[in-house]
Amino acid sequence: MAAAAVRPSRMTTVPALAALLTGSDEARERAERELQKPIYAETEPTLFDRVAQTIGDAISSLLNPQIGGAQWSTIWTVIIVGLIVAGVVVALVIWGLPRGEHRRAPGSADVFADDGRSARDLRQATRAAMERSDWDEVVILGFRALARGLEERGIVTAPPGTTARTLAARAATAFSDRSEDLRAAAATFDDVRYLRRAAQQDVALQVVALDESIARTRPSATAEAMFV
Repeated sequence: MAAAAVRPSRMTTVPALAALLTGSDEARERAERELQKPIYAETEPTLFDRVAQTIGDAISSLLNPQIGGAQWSTIWTVIIVGLIVAGVVVALVIWGLPRGEHRRAPGSADVFADDGRSARDLRQATRAAMERSDWDEVVILGFRALARGLEERGIVTAPPGTTARTLAARAATAFSDRSEDLRAAAATFDDVRYLRRAAQQDVALQVVALDESIARTRPSATAEAMFV
C-alpha cells in the first residue's frame, strides 16, 4: 500500500512549485501568480502596522542608553531637567503670573469698575436711567452714587476693587440703623451687576431712596470720631 502523499499548505506551495518546475521563467511566473492570491495579501503589514512600528522605533531610540555612541549617564538627565526648568522660567517671564483679579473671592461685584464720575454726575445719570425705565442701570448707578457720596464725605474709603458687600459693611458702621438696607442694596447691586439678573422697578427705586436718605443723614458720633 502506497504511502499517502502529504498535501503542502498554501504557504509552502511557492517553494515547492519552484523546485518542481524545470524552467526558471515559468517557475517565476507561477510563483508571482501564487503570491497574488488574497491569503498572502492578508499576511502583509498594514499601514497602521507600519506607523506603529515607526513610533515604536522612535521611542526605543529615545530610551536607548546609547546616545550618539556615548554611554547614558546622569549628565544627560541633568541637562534634560535643566531644559525643562528653563522653559518654565521663560514662560513665566513672557506671560507672567496669573492676575490678582482671579484670586479675589467671588460673590460680589466691584462697585466702581472704571467709573470715576462724581456722586453728582452719577445721580444725574441715575435720573436719566429712571426716565427711560432702565432699572438695571438705575440699580448700578444708584448704588455707585451712594458709594461715591460716602467716599466724598470721608465716611468710607473705596479703593479700586472694593466690592458692594465690603462697602455696605463699612457704611453700616457709620449708619447702624440702616445696616439692613445697605446690605439689601448691595445684594441688589450684585444680582444685577454680578449675576446679570434683571432688576425690578420697586427694588431699583429702593436703592435710589436709600442713597437720598444717606446723603441727608449725618453719621453716628462713633463713626464721626473715627474720621477726625
